[in-house]
Amino acid sequence: MTIIVGLGNPGEQYKKTRHNIGFMVLDKFAEKKNFPDFKLQKKSNALISEAPFDSAQGNENIILVKPQTFMNESGKAVKALTKSDKDKNLIIVHDDIDLPVGKIKIIQERGSAGHKGVESIIKNIGNNGLIRIRVGIAPKKDMEAKKVVLKNFSEEEQSALNEIINRASDSLDVLIKDGLDRAMNEFNK
Repeated sequence: MTIIVGLGNPGEQYKKTRHNIGFMVLDKFAEKKNFPDFKLQKKSNALISEAPFDSAQGNENIILVKPQTFMNESGKAVKALTKSDKDKNLIIVHDDIDLPVGKIKIIQERGSAGHKGVESIIKNIGNNGLIRIRVGIAPKKDMEAKKVVLKNFSEEEQSALNEIINRASDSLDVLIKDGLDRAMNEFNK
């Protein structure tokens, strides 16, 4: 089983903010791969969509997760989902202020680099085998991190945003079907 968690904040006011790019990537992946609509799972406090998928391990269930806790509490939802399944692959898709808009980087078993959502996940379940897709959100001009993550993307950034959401969605497909090394070689450019 593979669990893919997109990080973001719940609520309409945050829907198009930089911090919600994890949700945006999962929505695009679900759309491209015809996953069912997301439904609230109360025990994990997360929106879930699940479907069978051809992967490197054969046909397996893929679970897409959008925690409905706020970003800093993402680890609680992930812990509730992974508690009973020790043989799962876990992929986290999240915003990264250290990468410019339009860049992605796939990594494994690294520290949080100050990202509060990732920090919460590592604190709750550890970092062993944890794969992350970091999606760049840094604006061209210097701004304080707290001010950046809750801002919408500018009109100027929209085409790069659409392209990177598509690329990050494609990287998930390659990661699931062909493995980590292939995905890193193809997308970490």
